[in-house]
Amino acid sequence: MSKFRLEMEEAGVGLAVLAARISGDRGTTSNASVKAIVEADPKRFIGLAAINPANRRQAISDIDRCMKDGFRGVNIEPGAYPSPVYPDDRALYPIYAHCEDREVPVVIMAGGNGGPDLSYSDPKHIDRVAADFPDLTIVVAHGGWPWVHQILHVAYRRANVYLSPDMYLFNMPGMADYISAAGGFLQDRFIYGSSYPSAPLLPYAKWFRTLGFEPSILEKLVYRNAARVLRI
Repeated sequence: MSKFRLEMEEAGVGLAVLAARISGDRGTTSNASVKAIVEADPKRFIGLAAINPANRRQAISDIDRCMKDGFRGVNIEPGAYPSPVYPDDRALYPIYAHCEDREVPVVIMAGGNGGPDLSYSDPKHIDRVAADFPDLTIVVAHGGWPWVHQILHVAYRRANVYLSPDMYLFNMPGMADYISAAGGFLQDRFIYGSSYPSAPLLPYAKWFRTLGFEPSILEKLVYRNAARVLRI
């Protein structure tokens, strides 16, 4: 992690979010591994816990334990699980309800290569979850790309949906629409992220600062919005 810390310093990144994950063919990062990194350097790192929806009781128990251990949210990657599901699969609903009741934010990977085929990133699934759990804070990792207009509409109509297009904002089709929304109606619900290591920290941070956001809005995008979600 020493090399990563150096990259953070060079990019001006003071605090990074590390997500545990349970994945079929993309590698798994345990909650224990993330916890160890965060505990070793809590001023630089925040952890998101991974859960396995295949075992509802265990998943809920893991959420409660991880929140007591200092994790700040839950990371769900529906299309990447060993047995892929859609974000609005009913197996996930008890988990969403538990997080909503306990005010635990949920990061849902829904965009890019977020499943076996394009349908797993279709924003209609996020729209249904956001409607069924209006008090659940949802952060869409990979920002629903390439369904840019559709996910922006979901965020427009669902006040509990935040977007983080991360690597799919970086000179990708739809970039101008994300930027327009981030500077306008979505300025309080857009969250900066690089999806490291897919996008190196320093080049991404330098590029993001050139996008022309007003200083007050830029501060929201790169810090305040995430700080509010993660309660830091």
